Amino acid sequence: MKTIDELLAEGVRGKRVFVRADLNVPLAGGTITDDGRIRAVLPTIAKLAEAGARVVVASHLGRPKGEPDPAFSLAPAAERLGELLGQDVAFATDTVGASAKETVAALADGRVAVIENLRFNAGETSKDDAERGAFADRLAELADVYVGDGFGAVHRKHASVFDLPARLPHAAGYLIATEVGVLQKLTADVKRPYVVVLGGAKVSDKLAVIDQLLGKADRILIGGGMAYTFLKAQGHEIGISLLQEDQIPVVLEYLARAEKLGVELVLPVDILASSDFPDLKGKTPAEFITVDADKIPADKEGLDIGPKTRELYASKIADAETVFWNGPVGVFEHPDYANGTKAIAQALTESGAFTVVGGGDSAAAVRTLGFDENAFGHISTGGGASLEYLEGKTLPGLAALEV
Repeated sequence: MKTIDELLAEGVRGKRVFVRADLNVPLAGGTITDDGRIRAVLPTIAKLAEAGARVVVASHLGRPKGEPDPAFSLAPAAERLGELLGQDVAFATDTVGASAKETVAALADGRVAVIENLRFNAGETSKDDAERGAFADRLAELADVYVGDGFGAVHRKHASVFDLPARLPHAAGYLIATEVGVLQKLTADVKRPYVVVLGGAKVSDKLAVIDQLLGKADRILIGGGMAYTFLKAQGHEIGISLLQEDQIPVVLEYLARAEKLGVELVLPVDILASSDFPDLKGKTPAEFITVDADKIPADKEGLDIGPKTRELYASKIADAETVFWNGPVGVFEHPDYANGTKAIAQALTESGAFTVVGGGDSAAAVRTLGFDENAFGHISTGGGASLEYLEGKTLPGLAALEV
């Protein structure tokens, strides 16, 4: 995989460099609530601009239906990127139309432009190779060189991620190089004990990575909504907690495999449970009880791990040399159900291990709960991409850069 430093050594002054970034930032009323993904791609964009490239930045945001939707405009991201770069960033109001062509044509050496949300064009996400390729052809007209640095999208076979690199000289940006390097530390020559913390709502989202990690991790700590399928599989009462009943046979198989392999698969021992899901907008005080994990009342739903589980999980992390965490262990968006996720994050910062926060909601939780990002070894920008890498899958965006 060609590096951006190799590309810079060849010279990029005056060249139009297309940077596929991941500016898929959360918005509330048009205001960015977490600019972490913009800051993550900043080193690549800044270095190219300093070298005199004419930088064309492209990304998706949200899930528009293949046509323009003002709610998913990249305009706020372009404005924030300009603030972080310390220069005005031009913004094209379309992807490959007149505005994009005019905006790119007007770029001077060392200047940066952002084109509108790639998913406003149906060709970006099309499963039809010809339609996707046609969109990639039009994107290629805007550039001389391609730099892939949108790690959060490399697991997608999309036009700007998979097809476009085949049409232009290409290299990997600093963010992708960093992300891949970190993930290699989790899959080869891992320092032990190796502890994995998995949370989130659906156990089905994590089954493939559990399958892979059962042969690699020393301990797997389970939390979040997915924990209740494990508890149900063990025959426990889980009330009205989130359950994927069709996954119970697979969960039972994994519990048996973990025991056979000597892998500690650790489940909650107590739970915060309530009859009502919390109000996440007004965030009014929640009403809950703390119960043993095998005695959740029939009319209540588990919403966070309890104090005994927080202490247990912290002790399982304390002596680790490597920790990978993906998924909050409770409804962290509400302060009354954030203590479990906060305890996991705190344990990571105190462990002395090489710690990786696996993107997505875990990364958002770390920032929302006020932790210093520098207290962690690495905070990934791609939750889904990280998981698929650990599952051993071929990621289209990385494969395209290696050709």
